[in-house]
Amino acid sequence: MKKQLLAAVVAMVGLTGMAHADGFYNGGFEAGTTGGWTTGGGYRAGTNNSMQPSQFLPGGNLNGDNGSRGAVVGSSYVDPNLGSLLGSTVYNGNYSYRAEDTTSGGYATAISQKVSNYTDANIYFAWKAVLENGGHQEYESALMKLTLTDDTTGQLLISRSYNAGFSGSGVDSRFAKEGNLFYTPSWQVEQLSIDQSLSGHSFTLSLLAADCQPTGHTGYAYLDGFGAVTPSVPEPTTYGMLLAGLGLLGYMARRKKSA
Repeated sequence: MKKQLLAAVVAMVGLTGMAHADGFYNGGFEAGTTGGWTTGGGYRAGTNNSMQPSQFLPGGNLNGDNGSRGAVVGSSYVDPNLGSLLGSTVYNGNYSYRAEDTTSGGYATAISQKVSNYTDANIYFAWKAVLENGGHQEYESALMKLTLTDDTTGQLLISRSYNAGFSGSGVDSRFAKEGNLFYTPSWQVEQLSIDQSLSGHSFTLSLLAADCQPTGHTGYAYLDGFGAVTPSVPEPTTYGMLLAGLGLLGYMARRKKSA
């Protein structure tokens, strides 16, 4: 009887998970690699307004490496500059990607992935950024730039661009400040609803993180949760079903002991 009840509990939780399952989740990071992504980098050049992720990817005019300063990081990874202030460096699952290294050097790193003939109801992704304010003008400061483009129509659907300019105008209320660092203490989750006008199109998500132009101050960003389902913890109903099942197991064990 106990084995049968345990099997029923597992089945209930499994069915709940199946209702939210989807083949496209986290863009490949959960394998611990950048499989499925294109990465690149190079020496920073140009102004913040003119720099684009594509320039640092293979074939771009600023591409000089394969993105070697970026890295897939695990759930135990602690941000070396902010520690617990930044919180988790992985939004969901076991891995995320950090674009650019965490020290200064005047470089940039970019990462990009394209999904074709997309028919799911949503596209989600989550990001965090750390930008060092070196007292520079906005156009030459540490930078994060993130874009989601409809490749079928050429339309820019989501665009996030932030810099660490000395005036503070390059960031918004999503950012906190610690010393010279602007940073997002919470993961920023972006969502694009795929309606009939977008269904079947191809989309490209791209992220660029760059140090400042004078090379003395760092800029980097974390990317996670690229997929068709929102990157979140299990729903309360899942926990409720699991707890109910465990309670039944405990009740049966107590009855058996009393007998």
